[in-house]
Amino acid sequence: MSLDVQFVLRVLSSINLTVASAIVLTAFSLVAYILGHNFRNAVARAFSLLLLFVAVVYCGDVMVANAETLRAIEGWLRFQWLGIAFVPAAYLHFSDALARTTGIASQPRRTRVLVGYALGVLTLTAVLSSDLIVRSRGEYPTLAYLQAGPLFWVFALYFVIATLTGARNIQQARLRALTPATRRRMTYLAVAFVAPALGAFPYLLVASLPPDPKVQVVLESLLFVGNVAVSLMIVVMGYAVAYFGALTPDRVIKHSLIHYLLRGPFVGTCVLALILLTPDTERLLGLPRETFLVFSVTGLIVVLQVLINVSKPFIDRLIYRQDREEILWLQELDNRLLTSSDLAQVLENVLTAICEQLRVGGGFVALLSGEGLRLEAVCGSPDRALACMRNLKPNGWALSSSDAPAQNGRRLSLRRDNFRTENGYWLIPLRSKDRQTVLGVLGMEARIYPLAEEEIASLEKMVGQAEIALEDRLLQQTVFAALKQIDPEIQQIQQWRTEPRYATAPPIPSLRVDAEAAEFRQAVKDALSQLWGGPKLTRNPLIQLRAVNQAMGDSEGNPAKALRQTLIQAVEMLRPEGERSFTAPDWLLYNILEMKFIQRQKTSDIARKLAMSESDLYRKQRVAIEEVAKVLVAMEKEAIRPRPAP
Repeated sequence: MSLDVQFVLRVLSSINLTVASAIVLTAFSLVAYILGHNFRNAVARAFSLLLLFVAVVYCGDVMVANAETLRAIEGWLRFQWLGIAFVPAAYLHFSDALARTTGIASQPRRTRVLVGYALGVLTLTAVLSSDLIVRSRGEYPTLAYLQAGPLFWVFALYFVIATLTGARNIQQARLRALTPATRRRMTYLAVAFVAPALGAFPYLLVASLPPDPKVQVVLESLLFVGNVAVSLMIVVMGYAVAYFGALTPDRVIKHSLIHYLLRGPFVGTCVLALILLTPDTERLLGLPRETFLVFSVTGLIVVLQVLINVSKPFIDRLIYRQDREEILWLQELDNRLLTSSDLAQVLENVLTAICEQLRVGGGFVALLSGEGLRLEAVCGSPDRALACMRNLKPNGWALSSSDAPAQNGRRLSLRRDNFRTENGYWLIPLRSKDRQTVLGVLGMEARIYPLAEEEIASLEKMVGQAEIALEDRLLQQTVFAALKQIDPEIQQIQQWRTEPRYATAPPIPSLRVDAEAAEFRQAVKDALSQLWGGPKLTRNPLIQLRAVNQAMGDSEGNPAKALRQTLIQAVEMLRPEGERSFTAPDWLLYNILEMKFIQRQKTSDIARKLAMSESDLYRKQRVAIEEVAKVLVAMEKEAIRPRPAP
């Protein structure tokens, strides 16, 4: 029974080593892809940092599994903290970049990102130079892991808080998404966001495991499930992030990323599995393990590439489910379009076939352009062909009765009088399908004896092929010219398509700063009525005041908090000198403002304390609000006034 457990444990350890290696490969592959396509996007850069730190953690796992000395094992265990220490900061960084993309800007949140990286530096320094966070176990008989130090629990609490804060930021960003595609990708990120934490947090430091093989089997099984989940969620996150900042169509990004993952991480993972899981072949096959791996790895790479190519149509059908017919048509069109080189090759083949069929020494094909004839293909002497072309005027060719337009497609009939002899060449005009336009000229060296009927029939067929190729090429050039004209519009449409739409608040209306203006007094009343929170405060036009903007620095960048602070300051400026009195007339307005809006006491209680009726209280309250408006106007003038130079 013990041998069976040990065997299962060895198998599980090898599988986990393979999965950890695959995670490292996948993470680096995604970083290379995302930075190569979306380097200028803040979300892509932040996600790449997060992936790099996770890759460092798993790279440490791989190295520890292959280390042979206690010093090497402990060194690689501490090396892992180069990733572990910075994962919380990377969480905050990634979630902040995502939130800013949706329009949720916050200076305190960005400050927390910087503080997080600073804490990462301190944590890494403590791990490498002391035992405050982790300490050595002295020996590693089974699983290799460090012990928790006295400050490890502080780091664990920080790790959890940073992860939850990042998750909250992503959830807020997801709620602002308006389009279905953006909302779906935000959901992918929100669900898979826990993957880096699952992969990076050192769980074994908080566990006290007995040296029981059965317990280790259970632990290795849990690690396998967790590692597979982490690898899948990393791919999901990479898939969602790949769309941020990209101007290419979604179908192109999806196609490019999926085939990149298949030909890169997937093939690499299969090769790693073969290398790590192949047993000792010397006893089984009589070959050294290195010799077997050289040929098997090479064969596996070739076979996988062939399988990917064979399955490409099926994969493309899955990727292009909605636009399958259009994509297939575009792919077929791409294979059939004629470039300038393709046309030259077609004409060269036709010209060579004509020269061989008619047993003539040479020939040429010239295309008609706006600047005259241009030599496109030649067989024989180019100088003779160019000399013949100098005096040609293809537009002067008259239509013969045999060149009349055909009712059912192209019709060509070559007779001896269709040829024009020039400088020892027989010249044939190459016309459009309707026979009305000369596209070019085909010339072949004249011979002394006439053409036979079968030679004329063969020549008609090959000249018709040249005409079809020329006309199709000209039509394609017309299409390309039209596409070049609308290319800026296409790029603009792609940019509009890729710009995600997020929920934004309606603009705050402008306000004329005048204590006598009814709308200004109403804004002051609304803000005071919801001084401690509410839409009348957060969406109040008074937020635009310069005095409120100056108070933003002491309010953590929160406009509502800055407005609240400014209003309380304005109320305090109405406070009379001396000891507070509830009966003195000078204190009446201040008492109403302070008790009603700052302390939020009931109107009946305020009227009773001030010994007045509620109707009289409302009248005095209106006067008090007008006084606050005057104070705000004075504060605004003071804020606008230029400061003297020091």
